[in-house]
Amino acid sequence: MTKNLLHGILLSIFSVCFCFAQTKTPAALYPVPSENQLRWQEMEYYAFVHFSLNTYTDQSWGYGNEDVKLFNPEKADCRQWARICKEAGMKGIIITAKHHCGFCLWPSEYTEYSVKNAPWKNGKGDMVREMADACKEYGLKLGIYLSPWDRNHPDYGKPEYITYFRNQLTELLTKYGDIFEVWFDGANGGDGYYGGANEIREIDRTTYYDWKNTYALVRKLQPNIVIWNDGGDRADLRWVGTEDGYVGETNWSLLNATGDVPWNMLHYGVENGDAWVPAEVNTSIRPEWFYHPSEDTKVKTLPHLMNIYYNSIGRNSTLLLNFPIMPNGLINEKDEKAALDFAKTVKESFAVNLAEKAKVEATNVRSNAKEFSAYKTIDGKKDTYWATDDSIKKASLIVDFGKPTTFNRLMVQEYIRLGQRVKAFTLEAFVDGNWEEIAKATTIGYKRILRFSSIKASKIRLNITDSKSCPIISNMGVYNAPLILDAPLISRNQNGDVSISSDDIGPCFYFTLDGSEPTSRSMKYTVPLKTDGKIEVKAIAYDPASGKSSPVTQEKFDVTRAGWNVVGMNDENIKFLFDGNIATAWHQRDSEMPVDLIIDLGGNYNLCGFKYLPDQNRWSSGIISNYEFYVSDNNMDWKLVSQGEFANIKNNPVWQVKEFQPIEARYIKFKALKNISSDNVAGYAEIDVITR
Repeated sequence: MTKNLLHGILLSIFSVCFCFAQTKTPAALYPVPSENQLRWQEMEYYAFVHFSLNTYTDQSWGYGNEDVKLFNPEKADCRQWARICKEAGMKGIIITAKHHCGFCLWPSEYTEYSVKNAPWKNGKGDMVREMADACKEYGLKLGIYLSPWDRNHPDYGKPEYITYFRNQLTELLTKYGDIFEVWFDGANGGDGYYGGANEIREIDRTTYYDWKNTYALVRKLQPNIVIWNDGGDRADLRWVGTEDGYVGETNWSLLNATGDVPWNMLHYGVENGDAWVPAEVNTSIRPEWFYHPSEDTKVKTLPHLMNIYYNSIGRNSTLLLNFPIMPNGLINEKDEKAALDFAKTVKESFAVNLAEKAKVEATNVRSNAKEFSAYKTIDGKKDTYWATDDSIKKASLIVDFGKPTTFNRLMVQEYIRLGQRVKAFTLEAFVDGNWEEIAKATTIGYKRILRFSSIKASKIRLNITDSKSCPIISNMGVYNAPLILDAPLISRNQNGDVSISSDDIGPCFYFTLDGSEPTSRSMKYTVPLKTDGKIEVKAIAYDPASGKSSPVTQEKFDVTRAGWNVVGMNDENIKFLFDGNIATAWHQRDSEMPVDLIIDLGGNYNLCGFKYLPDQNRWSSGIISNYEFYVSDNNMDWKLVSQGEFANIKNNPVWQVKEFQPIEARYIKFKALKNISSDNVAGYAEIDVITR
């Protein structure tokens, strides 16, 4: 009897111990994020503000010789910036304390090229201080952008500059409170003023800044900070290889701690990387980073911003959205409206989680323990999760709504404190008694959101089809987002025919030609419009079923290009130069740079500028970075009317617009001096002129 009792006690103890062993927290899958990286990831959405001397010169990048007296924003109000960002749902603001021109928005004691010598506030102003105070007032975190490249400083390229750079870094990280992120731009070296030298200075960005010791200084001064850098030693965060507002559909928060990082690694991460380096998507609410009056009609539309949201935050990244500050020191009202409409739509899209009141089951639960049950994915807590047994890498979650329910979005999150695991998953809907696959994807990470056409079903099934280790899912949501129509695309071909189109299926298009806002009572688009000369077209897409309209698209076209001919070229693809289709391109490959492109406009025009659009293919070659532009009335006597660089064209290959003093001419000559790859290819999606 005693023996049996003892055996029973031992068996009970063994069972309890076995159960405890099986239900313990799953082992972490290294690498895992630091606490700083976790805090940053949970911010999800924050702002850039770009403001400097080149705001007043209408340049993309300043050369470092801009007059400090230009800086006098009479209405500068960082509280306005902070209020807009707060209302837009952002969690912080990164201010460009110093861009490439070297001008400092704070009164740095190490240079005279700063606000202390500007007319603004009689030299007593400190824009970084005002930004810090405004962030504190509105409950936002403050970040600092400090360009490593300085086109003004005489010592740039020399060892002495590193001391200067770190002195300024120390000022910014010790005088303005807690800093959540420091941003070191990847643009380094080239032509500049450099204290009057006016020369080209090249550096090795992987070694020149001694990033290891620079990072150590940053972390000593701001222990809770994250570091963004596109060069040198691996930072805490990575660039995604584009400024267009998206990261790869597959997005691992991992890289290797050492070695080169080509574009595909930046864009997709590295599945088996040995360092946790998550992605940050940075883009501007306008085509460029600094304010240009010509872009007042080019503010990103609501559908465009929503696409960016799904392709950044919805793909395991954060979103850093830029506001270009106007010369008066304010955010433009059009930018404000776009950001607030964006915030409103995101809130509406994810207001009701249809899974919260549903019944959730899993095909496997870790030791059948409640602490790892499927319910943990909908309990609203970020630190609970569903987990499977260690040996299970494929499993499913079934959400039963109890009745037919309409939805078009799925949100799912991994518990990344224990690493990123899921490699592939599918989503099925139970319709008319059958399971139908409606979406599939690869990685999840901190957050993944899938979009698909609205469907009505009583149940869904999330299938983890491949995972590096046992899946750990912390959160899941099912939503029915409102319909948003894309703004239509307006294009004009060489003959002057204007077309209006959209990727959406079903909407009608309405347009105006007199500058008024189009409505469903405006002219209806049916066939391409025959046009000649300058014209302004505004158009909307309209869905008759819902009565909803898209944002307005506005395009201004100059002279038609029907009579244009390229001189001295015999290539059937030459037509792509001015066919009006930005998806086509032409390349000069048979000549060493510099290389000339001469166009006969077919008649004399009063020219005052030109436009260049590089090849829009992400893997393209021949993106021209430096140029000269000439005009002639006889193709013999040429006058140079514009020369310089297309700043930041590699990362932001948008329309490049250059204006010059009006001049009568029939011929134009575009001379490509250099491209971003330093080879002998010159590529063009479109060439156009601006007439007076």
